Parts: sequence; C-alpha cells; structure tokens
Amino acid sequence: MTASTPLLITFGIYLLAMVGIGFAAWRSTRNLDDYILGGRSLGGYVTALSAGASDMSGWLLMGLPGALYLTGVSEAWIAIGLCIGAWCNWRFVAGPLRVYTERTDNALTLPDYFTTRFASGGRLLRVAAALVILVFFAIYCASGIVAGARLFESVFGLPYAQALWWGAAATILYTLIGGFLAVSWTDTVQATLMIFALLLTPVIVILSIGGPGETLRLIEQVDPARLDWVGKGGLMAVVSALAWGLGYFGQPHILARFMAADSLAVIPQARRIGMTWMVLCLFGAIAVGLAGIAWGAQHPELAAPLVANPERVFIVLGELLFNPWVAGVLLSAILAAVMSTLSCQLLVCSSALTEDFYHGFIRPQAGERELVWMGRATVLAVALLAIFIARDPESRVLGLVSYAWAGFGAAFGPVVLFSLFWGRMTGVGALAGMVVGALTVLLWKYTGSALYEMVPGFLAASAAIVVGSLLSPAPTAEVLARHQQVRLCLRESGY
Repeated sequence: MTASTPLLITFGIYLLAMVGIGFAAWRSTRNLDDYILGGRSLGGYVTALSAGASDMSGWLLMGLPGALYLTGVSEAWIAIGLCIGAWCNWRFVAGPLRVYTERTDNALTLPDYFTTRFASGGRLLRVAAALVILVFFAIYCASGIVAGARLFESVFGLPYAQALWWGAAATILYTLIGGFLAVSWTDTVQATLMIFALLLTPVIVILSIGGPGETLRLIEQVDPARLDWVGKGGLMAVVSALAWGLGYFGQPHILARFMAADSLAVIPQARRIGMTWMVLCLFGAIAVGLAGIAWGAQHPELAAPLVANPERVFIVLGELLFNPWVAGVLLSAILAAVMSTLSCQLLVCSSALTEDFYHGFIRPQAGERELVWMGRATVLAVALLAIFIARDPESRVLGLVSYAWAGFGAAFGPVVLFSLFWGRMTGVGALAGMVVGALTVLLWKYTGSALYEMVPGFLAASAAIVVGSLLSPAPTAEVLARHQQVRLCLRESGY
C-alpha cells in the first residue's frame, strides 16, 4: 500500500520529536557515566516507564498479538509469567542491585559489577559477561529491526530490504547522539504512546464486532480450541510460557534502569507505576490478538494478509478501522515499542564494548571524551551487525525475542540473584553459572524438547553456581564485609 498523507505527517512528527529529545540529551551528556547510566539521576516515573518500554519491544504489539491470533488464549500464559517475573524483579532485585552497583566502585555495566563484586577471576568474568551480552543482544537487536521493517514494509509499501534501514535509522541516530538520557527520556514518551494504543485498539475492534459476547462466539466458531487455556501443547507449553518470567532477572537493558535510579527511595514508587503500565499493556495486547480472530471471521476478505504473517494483526486492524490520523498515532506506537527497546539494547552493547573491552583491556588510560565517542562508534557497529542478522525476510519477531530472552535469563539471571543474596558465592561460581547457562540455551534446541530452553538453562546455571562456589576458596574478608554492609543498608531501608 501507499501511505496516506496523514500517516506520513504523523510518523514524521513522531520521528522528529524523538531525534529532538536526543539532541536535548546530548547537552546533558558530559562523560561516560552520563552516556551509559545518565549519571544515576532517573526519578521514579522515568525509571518505571523506561524499564517498561525497554522491556516491551515490538513483540508486544506484533509478536504477542500474532501468537494469540494464531494459537488462541493459551499464549496468554506468557503474559502471566512476565507479570509475575517483573514484579519479583522490581521487589527483590531493583533495590539491592542499585545499592550494590554503587558500592562496587560505581559499576556502570553488569560485567563491571560482576568483576568488582568478586575478588577472584575478575578479568575472565568480565570477558565472559561481555561476550554473552554481545551474542544475545545481536539477536535481540535483530528482532527489533525486523519489527520496524515489518511496520515500514506494511505502511509504506517498501521492499523488506529497504524497510530494514528505514526502520533502524532514527533509533540509531538518537542513541548515537544522546546516549542513556536520550534513551530514557524517549522511553517515557514511547511508553505513554504504547499504552494509549493498546487500550484503545481492542475496545474499538470489539465494539465494531458487536461486543464481548459476539467476539467470544466468533472465536469459538472459528476454532473452539483457541479458547482453551491449556491448548494443544499441554502442560509443557504452559510451563514454558510461564518460564518467560524467569528471564527478567538477567536482562541487562532492564537491570540498567534499576542501576540508574536516582536513589533507593524511588524504587517502590517506580514499581507501582511500572507494574500498572505493564499489566494494562499486556492485557491490551492479548485482547488485540483475540479480537483479531473474531474480526477476521467477520471479514475474511480483509484478513487475508494475516494468513501469511499473523504478526501484522495490530497493523491491519489499525489501518482498516481507524481514521488515518488516529491510525498514524497507533502505528507510531509500534515504532515506539521497537525504538525504545532497540535503543537501550544498542546502548548496553555499546557499554560492554566500550567499558569492558576498550577501556578495560585496550585503552585503560582513555579519557572521558574518547570513551563517549567510542561508545557512539560501537552503537553504530552493533546496529549494522543486527541489520545483517535481520536481513532474512522470513524472520519472526517472537522467535528471535524468545531465544535472546532465554539466553540472558539463564546466563545472567541466577548470577545476579545469587550475587545479591548469597555472600558465599565466588567468582568461579559466577563464571561457571554464566557459561553453563549460556551453553544450555544455545544447545537445548538440538535436543528436540518442547520445553522452553529458559527452564533447563536457569536450573543448570543455578546448580553450577552452587557447585563452583563451594568447590572454590571462600570470598575474602573484604568481599564478605561489603556484602554484609549492603544487606544492612537494605534492611535499614525496608528491603
């Protein structure tokens, strides 16, 4: 299709606004700390919405509704697992990680934190953590670029190869310019746009169908199994879907928001705001997918594009049911979801390359200005790699996200949890857990099992941490004392 003038204007205004925020953030970026963590200055509202927007990428408006449209309500277990996992992450990880990273020589990245947290195996641990980030974030960034390409392909009628570049261009630009502050400020705007789109769209679609009762009747008419909460996959599929929640404890782009909070005091407020936003957005995404089934039954001639690619259900409904100006705002929400997550993923990759490789090994004496420009160069390099991975037009957003999500959840999740709550953990245990978790995820799919690789990866990594820690020398008195100081600080603050 050829985009209408309202769509072009709406998209243009949105993109210019995001780049403008990037330039505003540039004026506040003076050193690497500002570029990577915004000088640890985020308030509760920005922390909450930035964490949510960086979490819920294009899969929220494309992958999840597409899965619901294709399979039915059984896919909603993913959303339930994510809500449980996100709440636990906010409640048990956010505060301790904020305190611990500040007290471990003001660690700016997860590899930096792991290295400083443990006195043994520092350099090897830093390299392993940075490699895990680069491998899985290259895949994760590719999922965002695919989602953006699908949007530009559908709305503007561009060939997939061209849509890849247009979908990534604006995100790369404002991330290059403004760093963490630009990403966090734009995330706040994008999160607001996303929740508006996900609450408005299903309501209008369901009303156009004839109400909730008629919607359910039409879904049952299409296939009664789509209203079965267990679905064709059985208990194994339910466990795999719920296991998505385990991934939160190891996602560097989300954990970075906790590390950047202004203080421990803003975390409870941020948790309330963030969880409210998340529950409403996920409910809206589920409703879009299910309403799309009923709408397709009423309009089979218009739903034909969804047969080839169900992940376009939100796009198709937005284009056909809304005024072009409103449709432009709704479709900008997809771009917002893509840009918010892709930008923070690019920044975390840049942080790993700049702080953990370049500054840590190649140029320890590098100045702040040099490091900031190196960070910008690595953003561009990682973006180009992700575009290369996403070049296959048959790529699916949810598939790429699930693989990267499991990789981070298994490699980093147990390491983060044990490092915050178990003083006896050692660098050897951390390295063992990280390597075992990552390898289990990478190799699990070759077993042919239907169980989501997150589950065996998380369990294997946890076992490796315990065994590796107990078989290695106990932490030094200095490390144990710092751990006790952090725990005392948290208890005094109500954690």
